[in-house]
Amino acid sequence: MTKPDPKAVKDPMGAAIYEYFTLGKSARLRVFSPDFEEDEIPVSELFRDFGQMPYLEKVALEMCQGAILDVGAGSGCHSVALGQMGKSATAVDISPLSVEVMRLRGLKAVLADFYDGDFGGQYDTILMLMNGSGIVGRVDNFPRFFGRVRELLRPGGCVLMDSSDLRYLYEDEDGSFAIDLAGDYYGELQYQMQYRDIKGDLFDWLYVDFQTLSYYAQQSGFRAELVAEGEHFDYLAKIYIDK
Repeated sequence: MTKPDPKAVKDPMGAAIYEYFTLGKSARLRVFSPDFEEDEIPVSELFRDFGQMPYLEKVALEMCQGAILDVGAGSGCHSVALGQMGKSATAVDISPLSVEVMRLRGLKAVLADFYDGDFGGQYDTILMLMNGSGIVGRVDNFPRFFGRVRELLRPGGCVLMDSSDLRYLYEDEDGSFAIDLAGDYYGELQYQMQYRDIKGDLFDWLYVDFQTLSYYAQQSGFRAELVAEGEHFDYLAKIYIDK
């Protein structure tokens, strides 16, 4: 396989993952947002093993069963952990270099967009971690998201998704929240990544509180169940078709 040009395909995260996998070290994976100061993603954490994963991720992996679709898989750390647990997953990502790394790690990996990719059938578990709701982009995209989930889920299957309620960012000292209810949903953000001189496009990313997720799930004929909560306004949800 010819290594994709990360600059040509605007694949900063893939470039970071590929360099860390091949060299054992990396530069800074920088993250920009119109709403926040510059941040960075520690690339080594993208290769964490089960023991290094946060509580919610461990719970989700233990709940996975049957045919599993690992969405936005990145370096494939969750699929690797699932394999070590005797489970089998198909990993999907839009990053060409990330998919190449996953294949080098012995994983079944598909280069495709979640919304229109061919993943070879239906699945019992759709796994969406590391703020899995991000792929929804904006709340008005929930109908499209749940339509796609309905296509991919086998009868009795479920989505395991984590997210965070960003309301705490708007909390005043008196405990009230300075949120503009007439504006866009407060969890709708935009990000852009850069690795060395490789800069990606600006993209939408959604953090959603559980009540809002549950509402949109119900509107599309699904039920959202709160499985577990983390230490910092994060949670794991199980989503399935409401019978």
